[in-house]
Amino acid sequence: MQINGGVRFCEPGMRASIRAMHVQSEILGMINENVAGFDKVGFQRREPIVSSMTEYIGVHGLSSTVDDQVGRIMVSKNPLDITMANKGYFQIQTPQGVQLTRDGRFKLDKEGNLLNLEDNPVLSDAGMPIRLPVVPDNPSQVVVNTKGKVSVYDKMSNQLLEVANIGIVDANGMAVLNPDVKQGYNEYSNVTIQNEFLAVKPVVRNFEANRQIFLIESANLQKVISQLGSVS
Repeated sequence: MQINGGVRFCEPGMRASIRAMHVQSEILGMINENVAGFDKVGFQRREPIVSSMTEYIGVHGLSSTVDDQVGRIMVSKNPLDITMANKGYFQIQTPQGVQLTRDGRFKLDKEGNLLNLEDNPVLSDAGMPIRLPVVPDNPSQVVVNTKGKVSVYDKMSNQLLEVANIGIVDANGMAVLNPDVKQGYNEYSNVTIQNEFLAVKPVVRNFEANRQIFLIESANLQKVISQLGSVS
């Protein structure tokens, strides 16, 4: 005859508390990223989304969405700083493929290529890198209208030469017809510090509540184990 012995217990409450604390920690991380990006050009805040099954599957039920509202638009001293008063994204050709960004801090190289700060080409609405036919003596000789059409002053002909239209698309890659481009401006983040701080309070309270539940259940479990040990 074989006798099986041992202590068995059910700890769904402890596991639920741990999952909940993990979820709240991830949400706090998103809020911290939003606060850190407050002064970043083109930064868009992330909004946490908690599914109805998160209490059972933990952090795997947590996702996020990008807040695509237009941020704070401020005057820049650089004529090649470009932003949009409406929703949309610039297209940048990177080694990893085409990427979308709201950061319109552009520059020109010696060949007249329009680049971002990481030296990646800015794409036109035809999907081609934008290259000026003449390299201007001063960035102010580059003109960008509200539709995103780029022109450059040619001192030889004393005329504005049309170059290309900056490729501006929405999050799905569809062309934005009225981006309301503004030259000589930067768009800073759409983060509101006050709202982020207010969002922290319920998250911290939920974390502390689950932490207290975990400590209580842990203490009760230790007490049970201690009493069983003394009886045996």
